[in-house]
Amino acid sequence: MAGADPERERVWQEFHRAVNMTSPQLRDWLLAETALNDTYDPEPGMEITVLGNRVLQVLGKRRVDLNDADVTLMREVTELINRRLSQRPVDDADQEPWRHSLMAVGHDPWRDLA
Repeated sequence: MAGADPERERVWQEFHRAVNMTSPQLRDWLLAETALNDTYDPEPGMEITVLGNRVLQVLGKRRVDLNDADVTLMREVTELINRRLSQRPVDDADQEPWRHSLMAVGHDPWRDLA
């Protein structure tokens, strides 16, 4: 039996640190009307609900079941979350759409504040 791929292990760990919502929480969020109306696309040309649903699919997989596309998605989502966290708006009026865009890919920036 071959040993675990250290790079995949690193990506798995980073992804699960960045995505701090459970599968049911993310699924409920994606189904909520506010997730569709208040968020903005994470990157030009990328639909947030499609990305969120792909995250949900990866959350449902075991480490050994990941394919190369899953690992690529995990890297992209981790980078997106880290980038968005570094761009936290100063204005309170902008906090909600910013938070919603993060939640749509599985990260609630206020989760650790509760």
